[in-house]
Amino acid sequence: MAEATCRRELDLEIPAEEVTKKIESVAKEFARVARVPGFRPGKAPVSLIRRRFAEDIKGEVLQSLVPERVEKAVSEQKLTPVSQPQVEKLDFVEGQPLKFRAVFEVLPEFELGNYKGLGIELPAMEITDSDVTKTLEEMRERAAAFAPVEGRSVENGDYVQLKLMGTPTGGGEPLQADSVLCHIGAEETMEPFNENLRGVNIGDHKNFEVAYPADYPDAKLAGKTYNYAVEVLGIKNKKLPELNDDFAKDVSDAATLDELKKKVSEGLEHQRDHRQKELQRERVLAELVKLHDFPVPEALVEHQMDVRLERVVRSLAAQGVDPRAVNVDWVSLRKRQQERATDDVKAELIIDRIATAENIDVTEEEVQHELEHMASHSGESADVARARLTKQGALDTMKAKLRSDKTLDWLAQNAQIKTVAAASAAADSK
Repeated sequence: MAEATCRRELDLEIPAEEVTKKIESVAKEFARVARVPGFRPGKAPVSLIRRRFAEDIKGEVLQSLVPERVEKAVSEQKLTPVSQPQVEKLDFVEGQPLKFRAVFEVLPEFELGNYKGLGIELPAMEITDSDVTKTLEEMRERAAAFAPVEGRSVENGDYVQLKLMGTPTGGGEPLQADSVLCHIGAEETMEPFNENLRGVNIGDHKNFEVAYPADYPDAKLAGKTYNYAVEVLGIKNKKLPELNDDFAKDVSDAATLDELKKKVSEGLEHQRDHRQKELQRERVLAELVKLHDFPVPEALVEHQMDVRLERVVRSLAAQGVDPRAVNVDWVSLRKRQQERATDDVKAELIIDRIATAENIDVTEEEVQHELEHMASHSGESADVARARLTKQGALDTMKAKLRSDKTLDWLAQNAQIKTVAAASAAADSK
C-alpha cells in the first residue's frame, strides 16, 4: 500500500479551440498597444505581432487559462488546497489541447478517536511554607542595600566594585565598565575573579585571564578568552533588611508581614494554577496526537517550523542578543523542529475537528474580554487593540487561538486526571 499523503496530482487539459481563441484575443490586445518600428501604434499586422511577441503572448495565455482550470477542477472534486498549486509537465503546442499537471496538498481525511475521558497524569503542585519563605528571601535580596567596608581587604562574600577593561585574545570588541560589582566566592562568579581579587585592597590593580566555557549563558562571552585589567574602586557588603512589618510596607502595599505572607502565598497559588493549566493542555494535546495517526501537509509543517524558529529569534532579541551574531547552525536547528512542528500541526487539525464536532465556538464577549486583557498590558484601549489586530490580519488568528484553548479546557474537564507525586511525574515526562 502506498504511504498515505496529503499530496494531490491532477492531470488537466484545456481544449484546443479554447486555447486558440485565447491566443487570438491576447494577440489582438498586443497589436492594439504594441509599438513596432515602421508601423503606427495599433497598425502592425497580427501575424507579425504573433511572431515578434510569441513568448509574451504564450505567458499571458497560460496566466489566464491555467489558474482558472485548476480552480474549476478543485471545486468540482470538492478539494481544499492548503498550498499554492504548482504546475508541472506543461505541454503547450499551438493547435493542440493544453495539457499540464497541478500538484498541491490538501487537508487530511481522518476519523476522530475517542477523545472524551482521556487519561492524563499531572504532578501535585502544593504551595508550602518553604515556597513562601523562599519568595520572601528573594524579595529581601532585591531590597538589599550595599554598605561600604573599610579597614580590611576583600573576603569571600564581599562585593568588589571594579573599573574593568577586558580584551578578547585573537582580537574583537573589548569589554569596558566604569563601575561593576563582583560577588567574591559566589557560585556564579568565574573562578579567576575569585582567585585574583580575594585579599585585594581599594586602589589595587590586577591583570588576569578568564577562559569562558562554550556553554556560558552570555553568548557574547561563550567560548572566548578575555584578558582583564581591573582597578579596585571599593569593597561593599550586602545588608539584607529584617523581615518585619516595616519591610512589608517598603516592598508592597501590605500593612503587616503576615499580610505580605498571605499575598505572596496567593501569588504563588495563582502562578501554580496557570502552570497547571498550561501543563494540562500540553498533556491533553500529547494524548490526542498519540491517539490519531494520519499524514499532515508538508506545507503546514514547513510553516510551523518557521514559526518555531521565529520564537527562538524573538526570545534571543528580547534578551538583547543579536541573533545574527550567535554561533548557531540555523538550518539544522530548523530541521530539528520538524518532529515537534508535525505534532503541532496534527494537534491543531484534531482540535479544530473536535471543536466543530462539539459545537465549541468563541463568543463576542470572550473576544472582547481577551482584547481588554491585551489592552491592559499594552496600555491601549480594547478598541485600539481590535483595530490594530484587524489591520494586521491577526484578529482571526486570535479567535482561532481562543477557540483552541476553549476546546482544550473542555477536553481537560472531560478527562480522567490523576495527580501523582511531583518526582514520578517528572520522570514520566522525560
